Amino acid sequence: MKTIIKHVVISGAGSGLGFGLASRYLKRGISVTVLDLAINEERKQLLNELAVAHHTRWCFFTTDVTNAQILKENIDHAIVKFGSIDLAINSAGVVINKALEDTSPEDFKRVIDINLNGSFNFASAVLPTMKTGARLTLIASIAGLISNYAYSAYGASKFGVVGLATTLRYEYEHKGIHISCVCPPEVQTPMVTKEHAHGNKVSLELKKFAGSMQADDACDQIVSALDAGKWMVIPSFNAKFLATSARIFPRSFFAIMKQLIKRTVKKFA
Repeated sequence: MKTIIKHVVISGAGSGLGFGLASRYLKRGISVTVLDLAINEERKQLLNELAVAHHTRWCFFTTDVTNAQILKENIDHAIVKFGSIDLAINSAGVVINKALEDTSPEDFKRVIDINLNGSFNFASAVLPTMKTGARLTLIASIAGLISNYAYSAYGASKFGVVGLATTLRYEYEHKGIHISCVCPPEVQTPMVTKEHAHGNKVSLELKKFAGSMQADDACDQIVSALDAGKWMVIPSFNAKFLATSARIFPRSFFAIMKQLIKRTVKKFA
């Protein structure tokens, strides 16, 4: 029997993918809890308007996913306000696009703390509260399946998120609590805009092979896949093709990537 979703919690929902997902669930008349470091007044107003138009409610808690105690407290507050969590989506994340030689230990630690440790903190906060039929979704990345040049920190963190989600699937599916892992390619969000302004040129050139998605298209595909109860969600044909190729033909995939990197490095030398 399919669970009726009444309460969705989304981290990183102050902007980007998280905000797009929050908007879509409000349009369905579902109560939404937004967790993020901040949300601007324009987006607050948009969520207010959606809540009124679709006869539902939303709330915001200032939350840093690297702070496990505050995160757990805010999850508890959300449950008091809207009831048990039927769908929890961890969308909070950060990217640093730098070659290893340009990546400081502080850079690496920050990305791991937010993307991987933050995913662990989020899962640890919500899973003990979830009832049979509920779903936890961790937003990883296509970089968590194939990574990219200049992604030592980001790739490592997202591979870790995929590994975490896989383990949680073993631990919770038999209890009737479902796990999904979302691995999108580049999505046009404020985070990606910043990456393009300061990222490694070779990396940005190589990312074109996986393609780029508009946020609305990515959000629509993610919501549809979660509705269908899918475990691994890879929006876009290009990203699915690359992930499948890397898995089935690893040696050939690496050989092709090696040549592409060699050519691209030479181009920007």
